[in-house]
Amino acid sequence: MAFPSPRPRPPRFPTQQFRSYECNQGAVRAVRFNVDGNYCLTCGSDKTLKLWNPHRGKFLKTYTGHGYEVLDAVGSCDNSQICSCSGDKTIILWDVATGQLLRKFRGHGGKVNCVQFNEESTVIVSGSIDCSIKCWDCRSRKPEAIQNLNEAKDGISSVKVSDHEILSGSVDGRVRRYDLRMGQLIADFIGSPITSVCFSRDGQCTLSSSLDSTLRLLDKETGELLGQYTGHSNEQYKLDCCFNEADTHVVSGSEDGQVYFWDLVEGSQAAKLSVGKGVVQSLSYHPTQTCLLTATEGTIQLWGDETYEGEMQPAE
Repeated sequence: MAFPSPRPRPPRFPTQQFRSYECNQGAVRAVRFNVDGNYCLTCGSDKTLKLWNPHRGKFLKTYTGHGYEVLDAVGSCDNSQICSCSGDKTIILWDVATGQLLRKFRGHGGKVNCVQFNEESTVIVSGSIDCSIKCWDCRSRKPEAIQNLNEAKDGISSVKVSDHEILSGSVDGRVRRYDLRMGQLIADFIGSPITSVCFSRDGQCTLSSSLDSTLRLLDKETGELLGQYTGHSNEQYKLDCCFNEADTHVVSGSEDGQVYFWDLVEGSQAAKLSVGKGVVQSLSYHPTQTCLLTATEGTIQLWGDETYEGEMQPAE
């Protein structure tokens, strides 16, 4: 006797707001989960970087040293260090525990929009409005970058790094992927200024967001357009896009105060989350859970679903 196959479980979305924090950093330019999703970083227009435990509602540390607003930050693979970038043209490497400034890297000719560690957190990759991507050796005392990538014709808005690739989005409307093992550059022309790029979690696809209010899913190897996602508003601001923790849905902030979710395969809008009246400029998806951080104006919000609620800790 054959038993019927079980029904597929309906997708889950982080539609319940568990916490909201006033960061007291001016406008929050970026919010980022760390590598295991236990902590987060917020980048402020008041020149500060802050470390939080969003699940307990606990502020942990402030890092000061930039001369202008902090635009992006990321934690290292072992959570011992943080790198951040700023409108003051610098990248700073921090010690998480002490808050000490370990290194300051200078060399960009304009504000630095985005920053990433490599997989071993030994190299920092930065993208700037000066049209360049630079790689910095965290272990060397030499002040200059160890590699310069100058192919873009306009400012770099977003960079992501895999074990051997650098993915970048530029205001010149191109998504570029540098294969460091093969020494190759693959460029895909989108036509509208790129605001955000990312790899899918399985490493097979790339996602880009652009100022024509469209997200595009590309096959990483062939550049084939696999899907387009529309319905949100993105015409003026640099907004984040990403995949959910299961690689089944595409997520983006919007200028209308919403977060949009689309089915990866079908391209249809699957859910919409009302965050507030301001632009949802930044978001960060938990690496393993149905959990989302959003940033709008000077506030960040933590969202989850009923499965995540049981893991929440009481506020301290």
